[in-house]
Amino acid sequence: MYLGDVATPALVADGPTLEYNLRTMAERLPGARLRPHVKAHKCTALAKLQRQFGHRAFCCATVREARGLAEAGLGEDLLLANEVVDHERLAQIRHWPVLVAVDSDDTIAAAARAGIRRVLIDVNVGLPRCGCAPEAAGRLADQARRAGLDVAGVMGYEGHVVGIEDRALRQQLCEEAMNCLLAAHREVGGAIVSAGGTGTFDLNRWATEIQAGSYALMDTQYAKLGLPFRQALFLWATVISIGNGYAVADCGLKGLGMDHGNPTIDDGQVLFCSDEHITFVPGRRVRVGEKIKVWPAHVDPTVAYHERLYISEGERIIEAWPIDLRGW
Repeated sequence: MYLGDVATPALVADGPTLEYNLRTMAERLPGARLRPHVKAHKCTALAKLQRQFGHRAFCCATVREARGLAEAGLGEDLLLANEVVDHERLAQIRHWPVLVAVDSDDTIAAAARAGIRRVLIDVNVGLPRCGCAPEAAGRLADQARRAGLDVAGVMGYEGHVVGIEDRALRQQLCEEAMNCLLAAHREVGGAIVSAGGTGTFDLNRWATEIQAGSYALMDTQYAKLGLPFRQALFLWATVISIGNGYAVADCGLKGLGMDHGNPTIDDGQVLFCSDEHITFVPGRRVRVGEKIKVWPAHVDPTVAYHERLYISEGERIIEAWPIDLRGW
């Protein structure tokens, strides 16, 4: 099968580039130093490839991801790095060695009721999302232990930092965030300090493990940071219409994560995306029926829109992997 045979729009990753990214990360953060976050690709076949490069522990955002990894034989060491209050759903993964993030009395109670044995105290280190106040972490750890849970440490995601283009500022703010996390860790105890992402994988020297995920496939947002990873992922699309000075291809909002802005097209300027279309000004002459590569700005939601990921090597399609961890 060749790229030209694939019905568009289709999610494609260049195989040699993907392997380069995995090898590069394995050299920089070998073994337990990295806990790859599967929310970035939602694909057990890719996770198995990450394990081949020495990364055996995985990070998840949903119960479905954790359960899917375990059922695929990848449940050796899992972290559900997200709060869950549905104890019945949590109970689906209690038989595997899984850590669960908690940040409140309610999430602690849900974990205990579900039969979860080990937790991390999730700390807000500057990103206004999940996580308790640093000064509350010690109390929550005590509460978790009273509920019969083993508190293995802390986690805190500096997500407000990872995309900053100025490397010096990114490093400074990362250190400030980790100072908050380490202060909480002194009150909580435990061996684990889990943090980080692709944008700070080489700056965060305080965490015992880094939760990077996007490094494997990459996107245009992270490409701006000068990281040692290359863009492997693209959306394969077909030009379906030519206008006066513009062209239209058959992919749009329903196939691309747009929260980080427009995607990019080689030799073209993207004007806008609509439900099923991307309108762009080509930098060269294009024709109806021509196939083009559209590079997403945010890999995680882009992948979640698709049912399969094609792996290419030049013009050949060498594999097709199901995106089997989609949904909740």
